[in-house]
Amino acid sequence: MLPVFDRMTLCLLAEYRRLVLWVPVAVAMGSVWYFALQNEPSALCGLVLPLGVACASSVVLWMWRGTVWGRVLGTGCAAVAIGFAAAWGAAHRHAPMPELPRRAIELSGTIKSVAQGVAPKTGIATRTIEVVAAQFETPLDSGMVPLSRSLRLKLRPDDTQPLFPGDTVWLRAMLTPPPFPAYPGGRDMQRDAWFADLAGYGRVLDPVERLTTTTLPSVGLTFRLEPMREALDQRIRTVLPGAVGAVATTLLTGEAATIPQTVRQEFAVSGLAHVLAVAGLHLGLVMTVIMVAARLAFARWEWASLRWPCKALSAFVALGGGVGYAALTGLHLPVIRSLVMATVVVVGVSIGRRSVSLRGLALAALGMLVWHPEYVLSAAFQMSFVAVMALAAGYEVAGPKLTAFRTLVFKSAWLKLAHKAAHHSLVLGLTSLLAGLSTLPVVMAHFGQIQPFFIIANLFVVPVMALWVMPLGLMALVLMPFHGEALALIPMGWGVRLIIASAHAVAQWPAARIMVPAMPSWALGLIVLGLCWLCLWRQRWRFWGFAPIGVGLLVPFLVLRPTMMISPDGGMVGLYQQKTLWIGGQSRDGAWLSAAWQQAVAAQTIKPFPVRGEALDGALSCDNDGEAGLCFFSSANKVFLLRLHDRSDGMQNLPDSACRGVDAIISSAPLRQSCPDVPLRLDRFSAWRNGAQAVFVTAKALDLKTDRAWQGARPWVLKPGGHGLPNLPLAQAE
Repeated sequence: MLPVFDRMTLCLLAEYRRLVLWVPVAVAMGSVWYFALQNEPSALCGLVLPLGVACASSVVLWMWRGTVWGRVLGTGCAAVAIGFAAAWGAAHRHAPMPELPRRAIELSGTIKSVAQGVAPKTGIATRTIEVVAAQFETPLDSGMVPLSRSLRLKLRPDDTQPLFPGDTVWLRAMLTPPPFPAYPGGRDMQRDAWFADLAGYGRVLDPVERLTTTTLPSVGLTFRLEPMREALDQRIRTVLPGAVGAVATTLLTGEAATIPQTVRQEFAVSGLAHVLAVAGLHLGLVMTVIMVAARLAFARWEWASLRWPCKALSAFVALGGGVGYAALTGLHLPVIRSLVMATVVVVGVSIGRRSVSLRGLALAALGMLVWHPEYVLSAAFQMSFVAVMALAAGYEVAGPKLTAFRTLVFKSAWLKLAHKAAHHSLVLGLTSLLAGLSTLPVVMAHFGQIQPFFIIANLFVVPVMALWVMPLGLMALVLMPFHGEALALIPMGWGVRLIIASAHAVAQWPAARIMVPAMPSWALGLIVLGLCWLCLWRQRWRFWGFAPIGVGLLVPFLVLRPTMMISPDGGMVGLYQQKTLWIGGQSRDGAWLSAAWQQAVAAQTIKPFPVRGEALDGALSCDNDGEAGLCFFSSANKVFLLRLHDRSDGMQNLPDSACRGVDAIISSAPLRQSCPDVPLRLDRFSAWRNGAQAVFVTAKALDLKTDRAWQGARPWVLKPGGHGLPNLPLAQAE
């Protein structure tokens, strides 16, 4: 038997042509390494040293280029170093987070975009504007440089005046910085805002005053197309009102804010959420329709058919249509990623290569990861590339068998029809199975749920989208200049109604959604690496990838879930027991925190703390001693004292009798001098210093995790209280 090293060498030699596919994986690992750090590296450690390592690895690669291990180690180290350096550079090319006023402020700026929406609870139509180059109109900020980051502001419901991108406006608003994570390890919205050049959010208090309506000459393409997108949105929803029109305008313009919340939930539960997110599916359908139309047109032109490469020309015509569709829908991250992949596919078709290949996918992934390394943390990026990788690898194995099945010959017309229907069903089912199973771990990690019936839903919806809805939608766009869009939109609406009805039906099935606890980031990384190992190799050792995939999928159900969670502002407390999340206290972001906590612990129900009495078989009791707002909770021989409400803001000390025998106290108000001998004291001040907190109760001890310790010192992490860099006015000239 050969030694392990020799066997590994033989396996690598057998996979020699597949080694290049691991370059983007190594670049992604370097970027993930940067984002996982607790402290921000200096320019020397973050940029100079990794580039030096990349150069040294290139030298090693050149010196030992004749050996497989020299190429693997040299290329791998260089790719990891480049990924790390690219992530550091991407993080430091953004402007710092500004300090936002904590009171009502008057400001002026230019509208970048206008988004229509619907309030989740009331169903009232809302509008949100994104303002760039904002300046605060206060004496203290007089002469300040306009903000380098944008502000996302929600307008008053009664403010119905028309607003368009490029308008310069004056308004009065309450501003808030990006929120801290809801719990340690939760979604980092401050990091998302950092890379999106977003300064914060706000609520407009008065009707907006338009100052000028001149579009700036330096704005981008999507900025200029925003008025067209809004006009198309209005015309579509005039012909198709209600939820049908909202879904139709999402498919054609990317404006998804008007979709009712109940429809969104049903699409998510049924595994059809990708239909409402304009990405690869929509772009692929649009380009397919355009390419088929172009090929038919060239086929009707005999002279061109005999002299021109009509297949390649049709592919480039489809790419042009795809670029137009991507620009019309806003050039969001999923669309840009899909457009890059589509470009690689079109180039492959034009030179006679395979339209979908792992090499094309690797090239597209490498380009995007070098230019935008932060995409590696995005759920959309992970789902898209994992799905395409699984499809390409799956059809490498199943493609010859499907081709053999497709070429079977039958004499009977009915058998031919049945054979063709069976072949299309097999292809569609295999596509849904590969894409759904490969993206399932990403859905578990980012959205905390599993949709067991996604294959059944997609088997019906995807053909309706491909053969009915999207072709009619493109026809409606062509007819709009002639005011004939209703001829195509009305039958398109019939197809959209079928899709909505399908999502509603599947969402009502028992166990249509299974909640999953929060998955550690390292477990998701383990799963993705296992998927890459399974899809990128061709030899039998590819099946080793099932081991890390299985371990990663089991981790969320085996890790200890937090017993107590405290909001970043310290005003709200969550208690998880017996598959129920008990919520007490108040917070400005209470609804968002409750949803995030429920997803983190996979709680089946949410209940408020009892005002008075006992719950959880006596383990939780509130206001039993006449002290309003006080609750006692016991678990694993530990006793917690919870102060959920306190009108004195902590000025009135808790009685000594309440503190006696308590292992931990959690207060929504400052504790000050209350209960000084309690080992663990958490209050509003500790939340201000440490952000969100989670308490893990075991039989041996109490384990406290804080968001500040989890995030560390990074450029996007705001100071305690959500403070950023002060906006100082320009110095006066001497």
